[in-house]
Amino acid sequence: MGALTTAVCTRLGIEHPVVQAPIGSAATPELAAAVSAAGGLGSLALTWTSPPAARSVIRRVRELTDRPFAVNLVLDFEIGELLRLCLDERVPVISTFWGDPTPVASQVHASGALHLHTVGSVDEADTALAAGVDGIVAQGWEAGGHVRGEVSTMALVPAVVDRAGPVPVLAAGGIADGRGLAAALALGAQGAWMGTRFLAARESASHRVYREALLGSAPQDASYTRCFDGGWPHAPHRALRNSTMADWEAAGCPPAPDRPGEGTMVATDGEGGAHHRYDDTVPLSGMSGDLEALALYAGQSVGLVNNMAGAAEIVTDVVAHARRLTRVPEAS
Repeated sequence: MGALTTAVCTRLGIEHPVVQAPIGSAATPELAAAVSAAGGLGSLALTWTSPPAARSVIRRVRELTDRPFAVNLVLDFEIGELLRLCLDERVPVISTFWGDPTPVASQVHASGALHLHTVGSVDEADTALAAGVDGIVAQGWEAGGHVRGEVSTMALVPAVVDRAGPVPVLAAGGIADGRGLAAALALGAQGAWMGTRFLAARESASHRVYREALLGSAPQDASYTRCFDGGWPHAPHRALRNSTMADWEAAGCPPAPDRPGEGTMVATDGEGGAHHRYDDTVPLSGMSGDLEALALYAGQSVGLVNNMAGAAEIVTDVVAHARRLTRVPEAS
């Protein structure tokens, strides 16, 4: 398969303009490595990971591939120690989210790494540009997981592209196939940032219950909500409707601690850890209990996710589909 290469690919050292979003605890070293080995950019989500565990998963990615990969850190939390660890480990790409990237940009650049930052508005893009980031991820409202802004991908991406000038922009939110990648390129983005599709990758840590929910959902099943805020208060997000959300809404969406079933343990993990209703926890392999009641983060692109596949197959199919639509010829 020939490459569908844009300027950001050259900058990041990748072949294809496909980035696996840092899908929280469902992101595994195997997933990140498989995406990177296939020519995209794989990502780890390490904000809530202990430094020893973070070091371990970074090194595991390196055991599996020699291609570039990214680590994501959420600026709404204390990430200083983790950032230093990532830079000490020579992670080539640091992506940040939910806050002003200015305090960390100089550290990232001093280490020789590249800095991507996710924004939900043109104003946030201005802040990121002033900080000197190497790339901007424009996250539309359609996105799954935690959602920063209130503007759709179709409207946000070209507005950010116009503001960004030579700084490359990646489009996020509502993209799950080659049509979405082709559309992102038509809007002026240089690549796609995809999360929901990779939740259904074989290498992800998502539980069978989670995967079945993804495969059985329509776009309107992915609701913008503040329901699952345990661990990250006041951060809106998009998740699949489930029993927890339905009961909360039926009660009038009361705030914590007055929500139905508040504090109820609904699942345990393989190490005996307890997970409660309204936690920002997704069902992962090795968990047991009422897993349907946990947060099922997904974007509106979930209606396009209709099969399980390996991460490399996802990258290959998305790029081949986009090439056909954009009439980019195969490499000879």
